[in-house]
Amino acid sequence: MAKRILIIGAAGRDFHNFNMLFRDNTAYNIVAFTAAQIPYISNRIYPKELSGKNYPKGIKIYDESELANLIKKLSVDACIMSYSDLSYLDVMKKSSIVNSAGADFWLLAPEKTMLKSEKPVIAVSAVRTGSGKTQTTKYISLFLRKHGVNPVIIRHPMPYGVLKNQIIERFATLKDLDKYKTTIEEREDYEPHIRNGFVVYAGVDYSKILRKAEKEADVIIFDGGNNDTPFVKPNLQITIADPLRSGNELTYYPGETAARLADVLLVNKINSAKEAQIKEVTSNLKSINNTAKIVYAKSIVKIDKENEKLIKRKRVLVVEDGPSITHGSMKFGAGTVAAKKYGARELVDAKKYAVGEIKKMFEKYPILDKELPAVGYSEKQIKDLEYTINKAPCDAVLSATPTDLNQLVDANKPIVQVYYDLSPVGNAFDNILKEFLQKYL
Repeated sequence: MAKRILIIGAAGRDFHNFNMLFRDNTAYNIVAFTAAQIPYISNRIYPKELSGKNYPKGIKIYDESELANLIKKLSVDACIMSYSDLSYLDVMKKSSIVNSAGADFWLLAPEKTMLKSEKPVIAVSAVRTGSGKTQTTKYISLFLRKHGVNPVIIRHPMPYGVLKNQIIERFATLKDLDKYKTTIEEREDYEPHIRNGFVVYAGVDYSKILRKAEKEADVIIFDGGNNDTPFVKPNLQITIADPLRSGNELTYYPGETAARLADVLLVNKINSAKEAQIKEVTSNLKSINNTAKIVYAKSIVKIDKENEKLIKRKRVLVVEDGPSITHGSMKFGAGTVAAKKYGARELVDAKKYAVGEIKKMFEKYPILDKELPAVGYSEKQIKDLEYTINKAPCDAVLSATPTDLNQLVDANKPIVQVYYDLSPVGNAFDNILKEFLQKYL
């Protein structure tokens, strides 16, 4: 009899694992998905348009809080862990829930879920959320263009809406962000590349997405999400480490796996980290992957010159990339760095003025301090973000989310955009990219 499988996920890796290994495999019967980490993604159906002939009614998606009961109710044989950026403690707690309810707990090998491309592929992964994948992908894409090569970026999925409308998404202009009704989190990862003139693909069915992208690309760049491993088999695997969270490269899933798979280990943010942190993360990386090349980079934070007067000696509210300071557990982000760099007098405590859905985020993630996470998975969250910004007594908002908040909220004070770019140390990283071009193009 077919094994009865439940896939534990967060609307991305879980769907990809199903599509790759289970959709047409009659040895297994996928009885349900569960959803966690991201709000509003449970109580949906993985639709028949995606689930295939073996699942004509689609597959129900439940909230992960129901996991133990579902295992018994649906007679589940095994659960497959299929989302990312979890501590090893959290992974094993989930295993304990699953095992005690009577099911096996499976982790899939990344190689088994990687698509093969007919074009050369560079994959950008990280050991933690917020390590600098987007800025690294920006650097690589601009480098390739400078050398006469046209890259197309395939972004790790974030299908948080109507799934049958998100099978393949192509973003070439900023209007496409509205066309596909993207969340703030999606905009953060797509918008910087679109502004640089690159095409970005995302969605749900990555086999179809890859085939589309290959038609207009010289090189595919797979820009990963959280600390996940690539969906497309890379010719060059770059994994980024964050010395500001040194030690995490050995204690988070699947970040350590991504580090072990790397051809290049990029230690970012060395201009913000202490020497001891840089040494620790370097030593740890060498201990698990002694064949990868290790390179270093600075994360350069800046604002437009004309806006410096809005920050110097002023009270500012700092808005950060949401996932980085929530489940990514960063103690501070680029906004706080910019506030200090440009002489802000005071950082206003966002927690004191948070309302509604934003207040709930502070309660859910006690690690959050004064910074405001730019969460916007729904219209209600975006309105509560707007209300929190307007309620905070400050002279200006320093926004370090990569998306333009002015397009999403009606603020009663100026919003100053923070930019952050990768600046590799020396020529080592450029030489690696040149070697890639010489070998594959």
